[in-house]
Amino acid sequence: MRDKTQANSAAPGDGLVRTGAIVFFIGAVATLVTVAPLFLGTTPFPTYMFGLSMFMAVGFLMAGAGVLRSVAAGRRRARAGQLSER
Repeated sequence: MRDKTQANSAAPGDGLVRTGAIVFFIGAVATLVTVAPLFLGTTPFPTYMFGLSMFMAVGFLMAGAGVLRSVAAGRRRARAGQLSER
């Protein structure tokens, strides 16, 4: 039996994974900008830049939540398929 889902349709959790990747990238850039003065010997950035570095962790957690949501949806679909075959 063919799955009725289109190949290019968004599965549950895809938006969270994409958003998490963007937030992670912003945090990674902020981390590089924050650490650079330590190696270059210039004056350090303000404290809020260290807070922006936390976006890496937030983005990682968001992407992980999206993956878990996608896995849960796949399990639900598999169970529904098994129940309809009986």
